[in-house]
Formats: sequence, C-alpha cells, structure tokens
Amino acid sequence: MMRRRKFLEQSGWATLGVAALGSMSFSEKWLQDAVIGHGSHKYKVDLNWGKLNSKQFPVKDCHEMVQDAKGRIILLTNHTQNNILIYDRSGKLLDSWGTEYPGGHGLTLHDENGEEFLYICDNNRHEVIKTTLDGKVIQVFPFPKESGKYEKKEAYIPTETAIASNGDIYVADGYGSQYITHYDAKGRIKNIFGGKGEEAHHFNNAHGICIDDRDPSNPILLITARQQNKLKRFSMDGEYLDSIDLPGAYICRPVIHNNHVYLATIWSGDGSEGTGFVSILDANNKLISAPGGSVPTYENGSLNPMHQTLKIFRHPHDVCIDDDENIYVAQWNSYATYPIKLSRV
Repeated sequence: MMRRRKFLEQSGWATLGVAALGSMSFSEKWLQDAVIGHGSHKYKVDLNWGKLNSKQFPVKDCHEMVQDAKGRIILLTNHTQNNILIYDRSGKLLDSWGTEYPGGHGLTLHDENGEEFLYICDNNRHEVIKTTLDGKVIQVFPFPKESGKYEKKEAYIPTETAIASNGDIYVADGYGSQYITHYDAKGRIKNIFGGKGEEAHHFNNAHGICIDDRDPSNPILLITARQQNKLKRFSMDGEYLDSIDLPGAYICRPVIHNNHVYLATIWSGDGSEGTGFVSILDANNKLISAPGGSVPTYENGSLNPMHQTLKIFRHPHDVCIDDDENIYVAQWNSYATYPIKLSRV
C-alpha cells in the first residue's frame, strides 16, 4: 500500500483530484481499493455512493448531512431545484424537497419529544428556519436585531446551530459578525457572546457549533474558530473555557459520535484550495486519524502541523457518521459532486 501511495504521489496521480475526473481512471480504481486513515480509524473509499442524475437532482455545494431516527441520510445543498436530498444508507434516493433555500448552509437535526425537526441556516436569507423532515416550516429565526449587535441583516450570516436538551438554540454567525446567539425554545434571546477578534473568547470564522455531551453531567459547547485552526470550548452560558489546537487544519463543524469528535477539514497546510481531509479526535480531544491527511504526530504535547497527503477530497464541508461508524463526507465547491462514503474497516 505504501509503495503504491508513493508511486501515485511521485507520478502525479495523487494530485489530479478525483472529483475532476470523468470515467473511471487509474487513480479512481486504486482509490476504490485503498484503505485510508490512521490507527484504529481506517476506511475504504466509496466514490460512487449517492451519485444521482445531475439534471434531475443537481447539487451545487453539498454543505451538510445528518441521519434521522430511521437511519436515513439527509443532505442539504444550496441548489434550489432540490435543497434536501434524502438517501438510505446504501445511497439510494428516497425523497427530495426544497426550493426556497438559496444559501442553504447549516443543517441540524433535533428530536423534540419523539418528533424530529431540521434547523436550516441560510446565508442568503440571513436567518435560521426550523422545518419538519418533509419540509413544513415551523419557525423562523430572523437576524437578532434586538441583541443590539446588529444594525442590518447583511451583517448576520448564520452558518450552524446546536440544540440543547432543554430546547435552547445556539446559532453561530460564522460568516458575519462572529457572535453566538443563545435563544430559548420559543426564540427569545437569552445571551449573545463571542464576536470577531483574536482574543481567546473571540472568533475568526465561528463556522460550526455543537453540544459536547460526552460527560452528561457537564455538557459544553464546541465551537469552531476555523481560520485560527482551533476548536474552542465554552460553557453553556457562553463562558470561554479553553481551546483545542489543530495547526494546519481548517475545520468545519464538530460532530460527536460516541466518544469521538469528527470534523470535515476544508483546507490544510497553508490553507490552499483543494487541500481537505477528515479529522478524528479521541475522547481526550487528541487527533488520532486524518483520512486523506498526514499522520497525526504529537511532540511535547503539541500536534505537529497537518496537511493533505492524498487528493481524495477537495473541500470537505461536513461529515455524518452512521451506527456502523461509516463516514459520509459532503463537500463545498467540489465540482458539484455528491458525497463520498468512507466505510470503516
């Protein structure tokens, strides 16, 4: 495997970019048999999962994916012919809907007393929309003018939400003024914190947010500071706790599965275009595997800078992990391609 990998890199095959290729090429055939990742988390690459008729079910950017209680994989794209594509785990399309989300970016699923809802962050609309799984709009969260932090909606570009067990909603304004707005379940603002800046409690691209409930007695917020190569930890009340440094990794939203944190890494190294991979952290928030990236190595407690080693991914934007710990990778700005599946081995 290492000899073949070295050959691919030296011959230039590894720099072609799988998404840019048409018919099955030498590098695609190799990747279909390749095992990527490190240590306990290794995967086989499935480039054909979820491929559809691009005229009937086109995608623009495949921004995020979630899995519902029935095991269905729900994909959000910003193509308004069908913003939502719903697959089974084999990659078969089950349903599609949505024409009103031109800036569809963030997708969060939350179970509320046995009924599941989606929270869609729309960059273009400058708002968050709560819907049923079949697309009925339940609630709209407009730009938080009453917070006193925003004079106009254009300064508010929400990228992700996280929903607490009590129904509280946290919205990350990752492409706007970088605040985290904390609502109660009825949509009333309880708190607002963060903002753009380089201090520890500030953000440079608060792109993603999730609730880390691996310690049920002490849930916290994990919030991406993507341009700072950090995952920042906050209390549920918005108090800064500490940061997880991931040098060279420009991470999107954190996804918790069992005791691990999974992150699509949209760029790496110096942040050049087309340099993404996937990051996997263990229960102690240490990077243990980077499918498509360099071997995670710590020296004196600090992670060495990460970079892409195989051009399997272009711009990974989100990951979804199923019950068998397979990973589905949605990509932004990647030639309008469908998600890639990584099957756990």
